[in-house]
Amino acid sequence: MAEVIAQEKQGGKQKKKLIRVDMTPMVDLGFLLITFFMFTTNFTKPNVMDLGLPAKDPSVINDKVIKDKNQVTFILGKDNRVFYHQSNEKDLNSGNLKETDFSGVKISKIISEAYKNAPAQENFTVIVKPTDEANYKNFVDILDNIAISKKERYGITDIKPWEKKVYTELTQ
Repeated sequence: MAEVIAQEKQGGKQKKKLIRVDMTPMVDLGFLLITFFMFTTNFTKPNVMDLGLPAKDPSVINDKVIKDKNQVTFILGKDNRVFYHQSNEKDLNSGNLKETDFSGVKISKIISEAYKNAPAQENFTVIVKPTDEANYKNFVDILDNIAISKKERYGITDIKPWEKKVYTELTQ
């Protein structure tokens, strides 16, 4: 609490009053407020995306070639654009490289249609090829869409020069 102490000077005429404030209740209140806010605050948990990466076993050599109809390739471009195809180097042209958006329904529909048309569905693979102009948000969005479509076989690689040529034709 506060207490007032009255002291007289030696001359006897003037009284000087000293005021002393006890800060203990204020400190107690401060700690109570800090404790209250710590218990009532929601701490954000970091969002983590699970990337299933293959084990690096040099003795295992996988020489399986994924056929054109057994895969669907998504090319992530600039300005939030995404293109897809199911072609090889000889067949890919500006007519085969189709554009879509990052809507989960459209991407899932493209993946499910490609899966239905795959000759060997157990080997069906989704391939993601981000360009240098693609942003990280779009990459995460496409991985989310792959997870939603429940396809466990997917790969992430660089865009090939023959794909880059057709992609450049469409984006200019």
